[in-house]
Amino acid sequence: QVEFVESGGGLVQPGGSLRLSCAASGWTLDTYALGWFRQAPGLPDERVWVSVMSSLDGSTYYQDSVKGRFTISKDTAKNTMYLQMSSLKPEDTGVYYCAASFGDGRYYSQREYDFWGQGIQVTVSS
Repeated sequence: QVEFVESGGGLVQPGGSLRLSCAASGWTLDTYALGWFRQAPGLPDERVWVSVMSSLDGSTYYQDSVKGRFTISKDTAKNTMYLQMSSLKPEDTGVYYCAASFGDGRYYSQREYDFWGQGIQVTVSS
């Protein structure tokens, strides 16, 4: 059975940190393009990319709003991808989704992704 299970969300104060994890089972994420998305405010079917990782060389890309604060990574031994979030701001609040794509390269559109995590809430508030 193919699964992609997220964990690590929650409530954190501004300036705090969280690490989101997404564990794959029934398949191997190592050769996939990977991404973290956030649900667009007021648009439950729209997801905006936050960070992506290329399947070709593992290069990483970030939205300007999170650059220097968030880090996408993967652990092939654990078959898990991560989003380390630091110096969190209230505007980082939202539902975060991990995603994986069969394609060769990097992708910024949700339509390019084939596997999705279930979504996890991150709330940054004092």
